Amino acid sequence: MKRKFGLLLLALVLIASSLAGCTQSEDTSGSSEVIKIGVFEPMTGASAAGGQMTVEGIELANEAKGEVLGKKVELVIVDNKSDKVESANAASRLIEKDEVVAIIGSYGSSLAMAAGDIVKKAEVPAVGCSPTNPLVTLNNDYYFRVCFIDPFQGTVMANYAVNDLGAKTAAIIQDVTQDYSVGLSKYFIDAFKELTGDDNSIVEMSSYNTGDQDFTAQLTNVKAKNPDVIFAPGNYGESALLIRQARDLGIDVPILGGDTWESPEFLSIGGDAVEGAVFSTHFTAEAPVTNVSGIFLEAYRKKFDKEANAFAALGYDAYMVILDAIEKAGSADSKAIRDQLAKVEGFVGATGNITLDENGDAVKSAVINKVENGEFIYLTTVEPK
Repeated sequence: MKRKFGLLLLALVLIASSLAGCTQSEDTSGSSEVIKIGVFEPMTGASAAGGQMTVEGIELANEAKGEVLGKKVELVIVDNKSDKVESANAASRLIEKDEVVAIIGSYGSSLAMAAGDIVKKAEVPAVGCSPTNPLVTLNNDYYFRVCFIDPFQGTVMANYAVNDLGAKTAAIIQDVTQDYSVGLSKYFIDAFKELTGDDNSIVEMSSYNTGDQDFTAQLTNVKAKNPDVIFAPGNYGESALLIRQARDLGIDVPILGGDTWESPEFLSIGGDAVEGAVFSTHFTAEAPVTNVSGIFLEAYRKKFDKEANAFAALGYDAYMVILDAIEKAGSADSKAIRDQLAKVEGFVGATGNITLDENGDAVKSAVINKVENGEFIYLTTVEPK
């Protein structure tokens, strides 16, 4: 009898301990008190500088507005290592393990696209800061972005080449492993041919792969065609090396690129060779466009003791757009957040007034910058038609 009583008592103790453990787990999870927003950006690898600048803006926004619906907002930051597979893994981890309600990312269109099906299937909304390839959001109701897209960016740079530089012929040098570079090159080509009225105005198409260091063969082919201008969108590192080697070969025509060039590494790697390089981007500290621009710029200078760049500003806006959606939804439910993101119109951000179209893409202006005396200098702003 005593033995049976002892066994019963032991069983009751074990059950009680199990229940206590469950209660403790629920209490310490903090799920009811914290709203988690995931971030997957390249903190290492070929695109690390872009990812790091973006995260600076996201963290600054979180410091400025760290609560919503009376709950703390926690950032869960995962390094996608500038790799497509790692990017998909990062998105999966944020959804499945960290249980985030929304995701920010990623710098690099290919990296963002790698997460597209994952967020769509899980029905967790993602907001890209600077992935400009149209395919990022195409046929994906759960992907949005606060930046313009490549058809506009490519047209802006083609217009600059033809109307400002008087170019009649152009050569293209693209990174074929980057959807961003290939897509932007295509839109530049289409616009350039239309503007010049000449289907033969693209005199050379050369390609390379991410990580390449020697561009002699491509540049030799380009030099032989004697174009009026070169359009070479790609990562800041390879692009800076390419321009240095172009100048060493005696190629002195204007070289144009896209928004990925806005990185201190582009200047440090390129040195004097990148003087005169012109590229499109999303924002400049020299021409604040809203009252939020001024607030952001002042806070950024105070925290980082330097001038803000476009990627930090886009990271700031992506975070603020998500929090605005949560507030308007009155809920941290992912589907409710998605529904509010689809309605964004006239949101006043650091990079301008943001309206998301039927594809989830931002309709907004572009900035053109030029490298002068080792700095990025603002040239002009181009509004969408």
